[in-house]
Amino acid sequence: MEQAAKNEVFSLKDMSVHYGSSLAVDSVNLPIYENEITALIGPSGCGKSTVLRSLNRMNDLIPSAKVGGEVLYHGQDMYGSDVDPVQVRKVIGMVFQKPNPFPKSIYDNIAFGPQTLGMKGNMDEIVEGALKQAALWDDVKDRLKDNAFGMSGGQQQRLCIARAIAVKPDVILMDEPCSALDPISTFKIEDLMMELKKDYTIVIVTHNMQQAARVADRTAFFTVDTSRGEGSRVGTLVEHDETTKIFSNPSDERTLDYVTGKFG
Repeated sequence: MEQAAKNEVFSLKDMSVHYGSSLAVDSVNLPIYENEITALIGPSGCGKSTVLRSLNRMNDLIPSAKVGGEVLYHGQDMYGSDVDPVQVRKVIGMVFQKPNPFPKSIYDNIAFGPQTLGMKGNMDEIVEGALKQAALWDDVKDRLKDNAFGMSGGQQQRLCIARAIAVKPDVILMDEPCSALDPISTFKIEDLMMELKKDYTIVIVTHNMQQAARVADRTAFFTVDTSRGEGSRVGTLVEHDETTKIFSNPSDERTLDYVTGKFG
């Protein structure tokens, strides 16, 4: 029986990013599918985070950044003149490398986004629902008024995930969400990602190849192209495919060298 065609949430077409006159990433063509985890892997400086930040227009916050080509979100050009970046970030949430809770109570961290956006509904239920989805409710239900800085690093990162999902986004972007965490907290976040993809599309940047192999449905491998002249370092997408193929039978020798540890 044929599998139903997957919906493309993002379609990157010849996407490039410049910082001033420097080309940072060139000619990225990449589909990202609904209710899947897509991992972006590759050596440092290959443009993974730059590509990730292009998906919710975080690069707009850097004055010299310019995105070329097309970034389509459900078929709509995200960089069209009629698109409000603030609305984009409402439907495309972001979780950063280091947990960054607000200096507020656990409750207020979750309630902040829904209140700011004027979301309707019972705030206690919204907060509880987000914390339950982030597998954090049982840990914190008796101390919701405590300052979030009193939580462990792993709990703080799950709080940041709960904060992202409280506003009911469509997509969650994660920029190395486990790099500051211990192995036990890392496995908890990975379990959480596997659970969350039932309701969300997730894109993760990770330096941890084992993590990509464990959690991602699809993986995109980027590398640094230094062939364009002295000092030039341009991030390029080498290939993307189902994760099992990228790690067991990649199409490009550069991917094989990276995933087998020959370079990186």
